[in-house]
Amino acid sequence: MRFPRTERQAELLALAGGLAERIAPRAAAADRDGVIPRESYRDLVDAGYHTLTVPEASGGLGASMLEFVLCQNALAKGDEAVALGINMHLMSVANASQPGHWPEALYRRVMREVVEEGALLNSAAAEPEMGSPAGGGRPMTTATKVDGGWRIDGRKTFTSLSPILRYFIVLATIGDTPDGIEVGQFLVRDDRGVRIEPTWDVLGMRATESHDIVLEDAFVPDADVVSRRLLGAPGPAAPGGSYFALGVGGVYLAIGERARDFAVAFARDRAPTGLDKPIGTLQSIQHRIAQMEILLMTARELLFGAADDWSEYPEQRPALGPKVAAAKYTATNNAIAVVDLAMRICGGVALFRDQPLERYYRSVRAGLSHPPIDDRAFDQIARACLLYTSDAADDLTR
Repeated sequence: MRFPRTERQAELLALAGGLAERIAPRAAAADRDGVIPRESYRDLVDAGYHTLTVPEASGGLGASMLEFVLCQNALAKGDEAVALGINMHLMSVANASQPGHWPEALYRRVMREVVEEGALLNSAAAEPEMGSPAGGGRPMTTATKVDGGWRIDGRKTFTSLSPILRYFIVLATIGDTPDGIEVGQFLVRDDRGVRIEPTWDVLGMRATESHDIVLEDAFVPDADVVSRRLLGAPGPAAPGGSYFALGVGGVYLAIGERARDFAVAFARDRAPTGLDKPIGTLQSIQHRIAQMEILLMTARELLFGAADDWSEYPEQRPALGPKVAAAKYTATNNAIAVVDLAMRICGGVALFRDQPLERYYRSVRAGLSHPPIDDRAFDQIARACLLYTSDAADDLTR
């Protein structure tokens, strides 16, 4: 699968690739210190990259799903943590841009701030007790009606880019009703009762600063209520899950590709005195390189194929969930396997913190924690397969 295929894809990839070159020199220090490289995000905002998923009618770049995934893959080759961080914002914008998902006046106002002022936003949904909302639990964060709006109280975890966000899209429980538990999404401003607790001391993707946020009497005006619904009830169709899964798939695929490139260059150049020729001439090394390439080819075809299907066949999107889940699973797990193979090729050199493989080894493992996690991806794929085979069997008996 060859890209770019169009002039527009080439232009967007040139934008992402140029930004990757600019932000790459800051990646190692930001990872080591566990801080957001703010200058890198200023570069993204100055270039308009943060509007990648804002529709052109609202002043953004209006990228298709395929263009978005290609760009995220290219950007991550400069700094995987920056690409992962901006992925959260871009996913949130893609969700907001769906017809009927946000109140129109609220959407217009926030998108104007994104485009004209460089505002960044992210969902704040996961909690210590509940974990990811994908599990279907009741949020412990509460929303209480007050004069002119709502008071939000609670704690959210894994809030990527928390120190530089203007808005947090907070999932909170409104209360019990005769029909069930009502929950809502509330647009919380960064200066309204929000305290960042620096909890992000982790193995990989350290420079996303995905700290906890503590909400204490955070006020949200009525005009900033995004949505209300019963817990478990279907809401407006939103593509955020697919943007998240395919976007992060592109990020982790890039880590595997960079590890492959480093290992191949090492194998070409490394000539131990006892061998007197490059280790790349050894069949065992060549076989590991071949394994890396097969894993990456497989991941690329499935990931970009799923993104292409999403872009080209919108009527099929409701049925693409299993393919999206498979693409994310394959991209993340194959990238992990590629990095491990690269470590084996490079030996002890890979352990040094001044070498990029050490960071790739840590960062790539974060992909396992992103939804859909492996078991949920398997469930989704298996259910679709069983439904299909059951329907096929019914057809045969008619």
